[in-house]
Amino acid sequence: MADPHPERASHPRDDKRGLLQKIAEFIHPGPDSRDELIETLADAEDNDIIGPDSRVMLEGVLRMADMTAGDVMVAAPRMDLIDIDAAYEDILYLVIDTAHSRFPVYEGEKENIIGILLAKDLLKLQRSPELNIRALLRPATFVPESKGLNDLLREFRGNRNHLAVVIDEFGRVAGLITIEDVLEQIVGEIEDEFDVAEDEGDIFGLADHTYRVSGDTPIERVAEAFGIQFSEEQQSEDFETIGGLIAHEMGHVPKRGERHEVGGFDFVVMHTRGGAVRWFKVSPARAEDTAA
Repeated sequence: MADPHPERASHPRDDKRGLLQKIAEFIHPGPDSRDELIETLADAEDNDIIGPDSRVMLEGVLRMADMTAGDVMVAAPRMDLIDIDAAYEDILYLVIDTAHSRFPVYEGEKENIIGILLAKDLLKLQRSPELNIRALLRPATFVPESKGLNDLLREFRGNRNHLAVVIDEFGRVAGLITIEDVLEQIVGEIEDEFDVAEDEGDIFGLADHTYRVSGDTPIERVAEAFGIQFSEEQQSEDFETIGGLIAHEMGHVPKRGERHEVGGFDFVVMHTRGGAVRWFKVSPARAEDTAA
């Protein structure tokens, strides 16, 4: 009986194998350790079995299997918290100043986290001023430092939470972790509204009369914009950017929320990436800083 589709015989069948099947066939009989598997993934990329993005994600999944919430959390001293008894104006300023979408809320002591406030829920107070901040709180999720990232990601997906408060072995608040922190271990840094192309400027004015300054901004540009007189040492060839200068003066890689005074201005770390400051928030130094 003749083949009703003779064209099939003259053309090779499309490869219907999935990515995982291709990898499984490539690594057969299989590596003996995770490090060998990662090396095999690199070989698979070299042989065009998988693309570079797929390799990075698969390596991220493998490494994440051994990571815990304590490995990637934002430590407690750098958490942005809201006092339930704070004035509405103060809360609103903090939301604008930090640009976060979720905030742990405490009552009395900072260890006493009573809920999570979503920044968007503050809009409800504009329409219904009689509402109390307490009524807007969402339940807080608490996880131990030892919580595996795989399990945590599964819980984030299951309960639709995007933030959890991390507790140490003594029941104290150790930090917080978001679903973005977990996903970045797989896909790398997730860009947000603060990420712009390198050729799109380096200093931006904000609505609250402060400035957002890229860590890659040359110190000459900062001096011109803010009228700062840098010393000869600060203008040496070792420090071409404001981020490099501040890291040197602080003696360590700056972390989010840390503050450093330069030439009468406060430089507050807003975002970091790859061990370097991506963005500073700059404002005139506070009186107590200037006095010091």
